[in-house]
Amino acid sequence: MKKLNQSWSESTAPTYKSYTLNNFREIPQIKKLPPRQQFEMEVVGNVLPFKTNNYVIEQLINWKNIPDDPIFRLTFPQKEMLRPHHYKEMESALKQDLGTREIQKVANKIRMQLNPHPAGQMEHNVPHLKDGTKLYGMQHKYKETVLFFPSQGQTCHAYCSFCFRWPQFVGMDEFRFAMKESEYLVQYLREHPEVTDVLFTGGDPMIMNARLFSQYVDSLLDANLPNLNTIRIGSKALSYWPYKFLTDGDSDEMLELFSRVTGRGIHLSFMAHFNHPVELSTEAVKIAIRRIRSTGAQIRTQSPVLRHINDNSDTWAQMWKNQVALGLVPYYMFVVRDTGAQHYFGVPLVEAQEIFRDAYQKVSGLCRTVRGPSMSSTPGKIQILGVTDIGAKKAIVMRFLQGRNPDWVQRPFLAKYDEGAIWIDDLEPFAGKQFFYEGELKEMLQSETEKGGQDVSIAGGGPP
Repeated sequence: MKKLNQSWSESTAPTYKSYTLNNFREIPQIKKLPPRQQFEMEVVGNVLPFKTNNYVIEQLINWKNIPDDPIFRLTFPQKEMLRPHHYKEMESALKQDLGTREIQKVANKIRMQLNPHPAGQMEHNVPHLKDGTKLYGMQHKYKETVLFFPSQGQTCHAYCSFCFRWPQFVGMDEFRFAMKESEYLVQYLREHPEVTDVLFTGGDPMIMNARLFSQYVDSLLDANLPNLNTIRIGSKALSYWPYKFLTDGDSDEMLELFSRVTGRGIHLSFMAHFNHPVELSTEAVKIAIRRIRSTGAQIRTQSPVLRHINDNSDTWAQMWKNQVALGLVPYYMFVVRDTGAQHYFGVPLVEAQEIFRDAYQKVSGLCRTVRGPSMSSTPGKIQILGVTDIGAKKAIVMRFLQGRNPDWVQRPFLAKYDEGAIWIDDLEPFAGKQFFYEGELKEMLQSETEKGGQDVSIAGGGPP
């Protein structure tokens, strides 16, 4: 593990301070904004989660470029993130001073109209043990990979305003994924030898201290599971609090855990979320990246294409170039999921593919490990490949990068050209009444519903 420069750590080690709806008006830069704009943040922040911190405020946001600064829009509520009628509902509730309980009721009513758990996560991806025990802190959609949501990792150092897991953060307990029992995870992997990858996600597992996180990871290492090849960590910590790996009290302990994983011959893949090049620009993030890589871990990067944040090819090309220069592997460009403030951040699929193609043309082969734009939808990860002419008509060409049925993967299919469509549900098949997978998908989902959980033998193509 690469040692941290002592003079740097002593002189620049900040103390983490978070800001939420309760204290955001204490931020010096926010005090300078008009009261109306502050109230708009409060209205939206009562529906969608809001949390930021001193690193984001002091080092990532250009306060001379408000409200257009991309990191400001990425982390601070904006009025347009709510539909006008939803905004008016919450605005009215606050102006009437209805009280905390009544305001929460109004908020939850609005939230239920925002598709709080897209892609059938609550209904169709929850696995169970052979004895019938449902594992609500896990997700198993694709044969090889299981998602695990540690209960102590269900928050983040700061929140992204586009986050598709926003229900984890707003007190809607019925929509939370979380699990404490790592022994259930081990048992599930023993029962499912087709699983090779475990992805720790949340929230952000890097919000946990090293002692807590090591309890989960060490349980996997101690189990000596022959099928476990890769441990992944989904995290925004490098962007929002790189000091987690530099000067926090447990930073060395966390990196030693990473080294312990790779030392056992298990691949450790740190799935980093970077939405804009500025997040890669500070000295803190650059050193944190070097320290993580020194453990033998590989850092892969991903982000959705976001209106108001990174919806141009130059931004993406620069971001991929910077990532490769720092030793990172560009992995995914996603499409904003059909939940929360999709109407604010969403980019039409045709435009998203043009941004991807143009950015791809501006970078070297080392950047071209990236895949996208991809929709993480109910049937699987669907990539938009481009637009082609079929006779006198245009068609959108797509394929699966991952599918509930592995046989769907890499199989091209066509949709009618629609320059306004922002999600697979907005598209119509180019020929016939349904896409090739829809009949089988319907049967899969029906089977899962009847059995009360995920049927991995169907959905994953592996053994039951």
